[in-house]
Amino acid sequence: MNAPRERILHTATTLFHQQGFNSTGINQIIAEANVAKASFYQHFKSKDELCVAFLDTRHEYWFAALTAYITTAKNTKKKVLAAFDFIIYMNEKENFRGCSFLNILSEISKDQDQILAVIQAHKQDLRNFFQQMINNKLLAAHIYLLFESSIIESQLFKSNDLVEKSKEILQKLF
Repeated sequence: MNAPRERILHTATTLFHQQGFNSTGINQIIAEANVAKASFYQHFKSKDELCVAFLDTRHEYWFAALTAYITTAKNTKKKVLAAFDFIIYMNEKENFRGCSFLNILSEISKDQDQILAVIQAHKQDLRNFFQQMINNKLLAAHIYLLFESSIIESQLFKSNDLVEKSKEILQKLF
């Protein structure tokens, strides 16, 4: 069995992703991770600190998966289109749960600056990802906005239809 910290983080990852941040209580995480309350607080001072660890872990996982997904594409256009295929892949894999970062963003208060900073850093990394790939700031921003809206709309409607429409738009942009 994994160490308590990993069990806590794994349990929180599952619950935050499925139920949301605010609907998941520390007591549920402790019970499902099969750890003592003291053990929880030994590893995480608060639910917010656990959320930051969750988002950091999600960031690493998500970018590694995205990078691996587009790696075989031969040119920039195909890499960008593959990034949108990655949305479809993740939607099917995770049942249209959308972006963990935006889901958490919609649940935090204005005082949860540490969580907000992690969310902003993730989105900035995504913007940089497209900018490094495209090397045209305006086009990269356009693609980033299409990507983000594709994630949100596909989650909202539980459909990849608008992701496919975004790919059609991209064909015309290139």
